[in-house]
Amino acid sequence: MVLEGQWAQQPGIAITVNSGSRLSFSFAGERLRLLFDTDGLTVAPHLWISLDDQEPELHLIEQPVIELTAETGRHTVEVVVKDVNEFVNRWTPPFDCAVVFAGLVLDVNSRLRLVGRPAGPRLEFYGDSITQGVRALSADPESAGADGSKSYAYLTARAFGATAYQVGFGRQGIARAGNGEVPTGLDSFGWNFAGSPAERVEPPQVVVLNLGVNDETLTAEQYGDYLARVRSAYGTAKVVALSPFSGKHAEAIEAAVKAADDNTIYVATDGWITPDDCTDGLHPSAEGHAKIADKLIEVLKNHTELAE
Repeated sequence: MVLEGQWAQQPGIAITVNSGSRLSFSFAGERLRLLFDTDGLTVAPHLWISLDDQEPELHLIEQPVIELTAETGRHTVEVVVKDVNEFVNRWTPPFDCAVVFAGLVLDVNSRLRLVGRPAGPRLEFYGDSITQGVRALSADPESAGADGSKSYAYLTARAFGATAYQVGFGRQGIARAGNGEVPTGLDSFGWNFAGSPAERVEPPQVVVLNLGVNDETLTAEQYGDYLARVRSAYGTAKVVALSPFSGKHAEAIEAAVKAADDNTIYVATDGWITPDDCTDGLHPSAEGHAKIADKLIEVLKNHTELAE
C-alpha cells in the first residue's frame, strides 16, 4: 500500500487532515473492505474511491466500513481525499473531521499485491483554501463544493507523475490562523496536526508556496521568516513562492524572496486567472485551477529540474 500526502502514521492507523492526500494498493480477488475510524467525527470527510479504470465514486465517511467488489482477478484501488471540512476542528485531536484509515479486510480468496515506492519527483505545496480546493466545484462553502483533486496543486503533481504533499488550510495566512483551529502558516509548517510532526522519508525537490492573501497585513520580514522556516526544513529544495492570484501583498512577497537565497524564486501570477475563472470571484473553479496548473507546470519546467 502506498500513502501519498500529509499522513500521520500511528499504530494501526493513518490519519490525514488534508484534501488531496491519497492511498493506493492492488489486490487479487473479488472482495475487500476498507476500514475507517469514525468515532467522534461530527462532519464526514469526502473521499473519491476508484477501482481499476472506473470513474471515481464519492463516499462520505459516515460509517466505518466501505465494501468493494469486483470480478475475480487483479485490481487496483485508489482513494483520494476530496475534502476535509475546513470549518470544524481538524487540527487538535480528537478531531471533528479527519480521515482516519484503519486498514483492510480481505475475504478468504483475496490477497494484497506488493507495490513499490513511487519513483517520480517529490513536490510539496503549502497554501490556503485555494490549495485545499475549496469551492472548486461550486460556490458552496462546505465540502460539497470542494474538491482537492481539482486543485492546481493536485493537477500539477499528477502532470509530473510526482509524489506530492498538498497542504491547504482555509483562511490561513502567513501570520493568520486558519479555520478549524489550524494555527498560522508559520506555526503549522512542519506538522501534520497538533502533536504530530510531519516526517519525510526523503525531502522534496520542489516546494511551492501560495500563502498571503488571507493576511490583513503582511511585511517582507514576516514572509521572510516563513521562507526561513521552509529552508531550514528543506535545505536543498527549490522553493517557488507564488504571489496570490489576486495580487495582494505581492510586493512584500517579492521583496522577501529577493532577500532570500538563490534557490528561492518569486513567480508573479498576474493574469493567470480572472474573476470569471472563479466560482465566487475569489476561489478558482475546476477550470480555473486547470488554468493555474498549466501556468505553474511551465514555470516548474523552466525553473527547476522537473520534466513532464
